[in-house]
Amino acid sequence: MSNPSRGRGGYPGGPRGGAGGFSGGRGSGTRGGYGGGSRGGVPGDLIFRGPASVDQRLATLDQLVSSFNKLNFNPERPHRPGFGTLGRQITLRANFFPVKLAKGPIYDYHLEITPSTDIKRIRARLFELLEQSDQDDWKQFVPFISHDSSQRLVSYKRLPQPLDVQVQYYEDGEAGPNDRSKTYTFAIIHTADLDIKQLTKYLSGDIASRDYDVQPLVSAVNLVLQKHAARTGVRVGKNRYFFPSQERFELALGIDAVKGFFTSARPAYNELMVNVGVCMTAFYKPGNLADAIMAFQRSSDGAMLQRFSQKLKVTTRHLGYKQKKPIKKIMSTSARRTFFHCEEYNGKISVEDYFKRKYPRITLQHADDLPVVDISGPNSKFSIYVPAELCEIDPGQPFRGRLNERETSNMIRFACNPPKVNADAIIERGLLTLGFTPGTLGSQALSSFGMAVDNNMAVVPGRELPPPRLSYGAGGRPPKINNGSWNIVDVKFHNGGAIKSWWLFVIREKDGRTVFSGADDPILTDIWRGFGEKCLNSGISLGSQPVKLAQSLVPRADDPGRQQALDSIRRKIKENISQKGKPSFILVLLSRRDNYIYPGIKRICDVELGVHTIHMLTDKVVGKDANKQDQYFSNVALKLNTKLGGINHVLDSDSLRWLTKAKTMIVGMDITHPGPGSVEGTPSIAAVVASIDSSFVQFPASLRCQETKKEMITDLASMMIERLMFYAEKNQALPDRVFVYRDGVSEGQFNTVLEEELPKILEAFTRVPQRKPYRPLLTIIICGKRHHAKFWPTDSQFADRNGNTLPGTVVDRGVTAVFDFDFYLQAHAGLQGHVKATHYTVVYDENRLGADELQQGTHTASYLYARATKAVSLVPAAYYADLACERGRCYLNDFLSADDKVSSSVVSGKGRGKGKGKADKEEEKLRVFEEAKKAWGEGVHPDLRASMFYI
Repeated sequence: MSNPSRGRGGYPGGPRGGAGGFSGGRGSGTRGGYGGGSRGGVPGDLIFRGPASVDQRLATLDQLVSSFNKLNFNPERPHRPGFGTLGRQITLRANFFPVKLAKGPIYDYHLEITPSTDIKRIRARLFELLEQSDQDDWKQFVPFISHDSSQRLVSYKRLPQPLDVQVQYYEDGEAGPNDRSKTYTFAIIHTADLDIKQLTKYLSGDIASRDYDVQPLVSAVNLVLQKHAARTGVRVGKNRYFFPSQERFELALGIDAVKGFFTSARPAYNELMVNVGVCMTAFYKPGNLADAIMAFQRSSDGAMLQRFSQKLKVTTRHLGYKQKKPIKKIMSTSARRTFFHCEEYNGKISVEDYFKRKYPRITLQHADDLPVVDISGPNSKFSIYVPAELCEIDPGQPFRGRLNERETSNMIRFACNPPKVNADAIIERGLLTLGFTPGTLGSQALSSFGMAVDNNMAVVPGRELPPPRLSYGAGGRPPKINNGSWNIVDVKFHNGGAIKSWWLFVIREKDGRTVFSGADDPILTDIWRGFGEKCLNSGISLGSQPVKLAQSLVPRADDPGRQQALDSIRRKIKENISQKGKPSFILVLLSRRDNYIYPGIKRICDVELGVHTIHMLTDKVVGKDANKQDQYFSNVALKLNTKLGGINHVLDSDSLRWLTKAKTMIVGMDITHPGPGSVEGTPSIAAVVASIDSSFVQFPASLRCQETKKEMITDLASMMIERLMFYAEKNQALPDRVFVYRDGVSEGQFNTVLEEELPKILEAFTRVPQRKPYRPLLTIIICGKRHHAKFWPTDSQFADRNGNTLPGTVVDRGVTAVFDFDFYLQAHAGLQGHVKATHYTVVYDENRLGADELQQGTHTASYLYARATKAVSLVPAAYYADLACERGRCYLNDFLSADDKVSSSVVSGKGRGKGKGKADKEEEKLRVFEEAKKAWGEGVHPDLRASMFYI
């Protein structure tokens, strides 16, 4: 699904995986409902293609690792220390397909276009015309080339040099060039011969080839592999392709969800592979723009219409040829009531009259009942108005806006298929559609380069790691783990927090139903009593009944940005703090989900006032049966105890030994970026969390806002110093070892982490206040979740009842890196849909961790997530960094949710008029950034910084 900047955010409760206490957990909660399966008893039709033997190419893997002993150890990008051996041996299929390459080189060329143009639409059209050119020294090579429609071209045959190809530009839909057609020249300049033999040596694990850069050749192969898909489908992002005939369903008014396929070449031991996966994104429904606008008017959703039109391109034909332009804005006036200055017709004229006089053959059907649209360029000083009825929404346009909660939920439901269904889709439709099936018309792009794709999935060895043992409060029996989860009925927390005083704060919406009649309403009393008893029974000390508060909010119709509502909430809390002092926490009862109230309260309490808040939705606790209500209270109690500094459960000493054999601090790091619908210039948010106890349960956080969409953490040195000093304060000593789990980094940025973030971490070690020089041993592990590697059990004994691999499945052979120390670990249960492992890669390691030590250690740590009684899919340190980033988004909600607001001081700031040039835009972005930093202030209140306020 379309999620360019991770699309996080949303409203209380679980983040991306829907982790929610006893029934949640990353990567499971949202798709929950089926529960875990037991070993055995899996229907045979859930297993894709049944038993299989491991690929023969992997027979010499152990010799590969032995040869690494000859390499000098280097902590940067360390080589694999060995393969893991722990756990039950299993055999799996993976969605990787061998690519057969020709022996000869691939010739690499750089392209320069004169006169140059940065307009993507024109460049794309120029490349179409280049392939159609019949220039004598060029046309015979066209079947043997592939390009990126930008600056790079690869060829199976050596091209003559120098080589200039001239093309005359004309639009798609025009008959051909004419006297006014502009001529462009492609200069095709040879840059390299990419040697297949060098790649073969690297893939075989030849240690002399360790430093060979495979990227130029692999990316060249990708250009060839994706040639057919690029011609017949629509590319979204880097490697995802969608085709008109693929499955789709309606997601929202004017928007469909469409299934497509991901494809990317990847080096593996003894083979170049192509990874093929099923993917999804949202597309605009094709049709006439006027029809779409009328549909929105019928649904009375004007705000949705502006969101719908973000980055939408429309095609017009009134000029006599097709012209594709992005909509800048849907105006509020019709063709009859929209005027502009026109030299041709001597001054001011309406859009309706202009079209009557300029294009007499066109008769407008909606001259006064539908708006016009502005299709001028982003930096144009003047508007170009076109009636909506003359605009067509072409097929194949991805929706670039932000999906709301309901749409996201629908998208997940549609995308959520059992493993076997995905495998069938890849084998039966994906390979053919992508042009990978030998002997078909689509495969000619490959055969012209001497390439072919084997249509059988890779078969690789895996292992199932054993779960750890867990313990709760004194006297309780250790819970039994089944399929990565456990129940804790009548169990006390390992270490309960203390509640000195607490408040119950009921938020009343005037335009909604009244849930409670007053402070003594028996339903309300049942809620706070029930939750209080749950806390007491779980081992949290509770000294008093809650102070009961209520606040009625101004109706949304009179307060669309909810600023008045939030001001009244702020006043109520501040008044009571001044009279009664701060409570341990405030339990906030909300009657509905709201994009302003929840983040607004979090900002008021986290940043301004420094008091913990826990939110409950009344429909989760009112009118529910006792068991459901009890489970909901249990989930909330898990969060509350963690905020209060308590410990819910711990691992057995054996499972922690890899961490406790020396004083160790685990760090989690992540960044979240502004997504679609944010004001341009909105900062990114960085989080660094770190453990402070020997049970590795409490992870306080440092949060910063930084340059927009910057991938590396700017203020990392000072954030690490904060974490180290807090560790020292709690433990009277600094850690001897630091393990960093870094989330949110793509494979192409591994070296950037070493170049930019590693020096800042090392700087923090030298700057942390200490009597003698301080230098702990450091390890940095990248956590990758945005990969497309999926695994299928080959036997029902390796599967749960949905056909997924079981919790604890680890893969470090066959589809992993040749030299790097990496592995795929699925610690959690796949409750529904096709479960996805996390890809861990060690990019820096002074601790010289072993394969079993790190794999089983990361696996057992995944059982320590405080908000769930499940193993989670991402190691908790990284997960907590993600949650902290999410909380940071609440503090900048006005900037991140601008498209939800009808009016906003941020959105309507000065300078947002029409006709802005690039310089004005940059100035505006800077203004927004400075305003957001001002809103951020000093960040989290000092009274909360020592806690897991974000959980």
